[in-house]
Amino acid sequence: MTSVLVIDDHPLVLQGCRRVLEDIGADHIRLASSPIDGFKAYRSHRPDLIIVDLAMNRGVLAGLSFIRRLRTHDKSTPILVLTMHDDPLIASQALRLGANGYVLKDASSDDLIKAITSVRQGRSFLSHSVASSIALMETRGRNNPLQSMTLRELQTLELIAQGKSYSAIAEELHISYKTVANTCTQIKSKLGVKSLPEMMRIAIDHLPEIAGDRTSKRLSKGSLNPSGG
Repeated sequence: MTSVLVIDDHPLVLQGCRRVLEDIGADHIRLASSPIDGFKAYRSHRPDLIIVDLAMNRGVLAGLSFIRRLRTHDKSTPILVLTMHDDPLIASQALRLGANGYVLKDASSDDLIKAITSVRQGRSFLSHSVASSIALMETRGRNNPLQSMTLRELQTLELIAQGKSYSAIAEELHISYKTVANTCTQIKSKLGVKSLPEMMRIAIDHLPEIAGDRTSKRLSKGSLNPSGG
């Protein structure tokens, strides 16, 4: 079939994806447990398809950062997002950054195969519930104050919500303190707030919940569990 790179920090998901890919005849399957390892694997092996999670180690934006970074080097390799996050804001960001498909981890194996096949053949694919949520958000013009944020602004806001200082944010994002301060000024302007506590409150209210124990519990019931059907 093809060579595939799967990037996810949950061993169950990696093994589940391997099983599905083997069943549909993938020739070479490479697994990575972090965006950094995933990018190294991409550069070494140049896969025909990349399947990537969004929430890895440092939160939902890790996968978005990977997509953006990859697309600065490669505009054509198909990217399929495989995630627990059904928030239309995050899904639309992933598509805007260059993902070709978006499927939820609790989808059936058949739906995952459809997603892989569609994206590999140059077509887009969205889980039905996600597509409906995005359409509803756009139709209603949903007033999520984060909808107009750039990825850098969302990254900064996520770390602000975690209570991190400007210096800590600068170190984690590998940018200058001044850039963090300027980004926070832009965020306040977009949100219509003046103080850091106000900004934190909006971030906590509207940023999607980072998958943790809930993800692990749902994975044990999902189609990607290697011991499942």
